[in-house]
Amino acid sequence: MAIRTASGRDDTPEEAHEINVTPFIDVMLVLLIIFMVAAPLATVSVPVQLPASSAQATPAENSPVYVTVQADLSLRVGEAPVARDGLATALRSATHGDTSQRLYLRADQRVSYGDLMATLDALRSAGYLKVALVGLEQDAR
Repeated sequence: MAIRTASGRDDTPEEAHEINVTPFIDVMLVLLIIFMVAAPLATVSVPVQLPASSAQATPAENSPVYVTVQADLSLRVGEAPVARDGLATALRSATHGDTSQRLYLRADQRVSYGDLMATLDALRSAGYLKVALVGLEQDAR
């Protein structure tokens, strides 16, 4: 004599139609950690020995425009080298013609005061009157 179960079906489990997201979350967390570690290493800067200052640091803008005077008196706008006579054109291109935008001037500590003033005069004659000087923070002792 045969016995019938209550459901009338065999005892095989039903298939689950859900996606297991745990491996996906694990992969995303690993990628997040990799990008958090790699992002600071991806920034490239111009090598300049900046003098130290004891003034309080001001918050940085979203996309600041840096003008760099290197020890050999060569100029750079951002990362691109610029001739002294092409400074105004390069600045207009970097600031999209906005002469009210603040420029950040970095100068090597070996640059003489006269050469720094000549660069400031070139910035002023190009129409840029808001210029901030960049320096390293000095240790508070």
